[in-house]
Amino acid sequence: MTVAVARITFRIHGNQSLKDKRKVVKSIIDKSRHRFNVSVAEVADQDVHQRAVIGVAAVGSDGRTLNSLLDRIVDFMESLGLADLTDREIELIPLGG
Repeated sequence: MTVAVARITFRIHGNQSLKDKRKVVKSIIDKSRHRFNVSVAEVADQDVHQRAVIGVAAVGSDGRTLNSLLDRIVDFMESLGLADLTDREIELIPLGG
């Protein structure tokens, strides 16, 4: 079994309130969950108006497939055009033998 996690950082330009940020983050999260059926949540900087850090997690048996899935999710989030991608980290964690 392999656990795949991604930490994706976005910059939200022109955003002046947490309420506006929540709309953008909620849209990214909901669309990603619906399209890919993975766990997605805002994981850091919840009080920063112009930055969003989103975590994604998936579990499977093939690390290559999971890595590809996370790459597609990050590309999808960026393609929404709601915020600018500034950083991405992907890690695969093998569990069991």
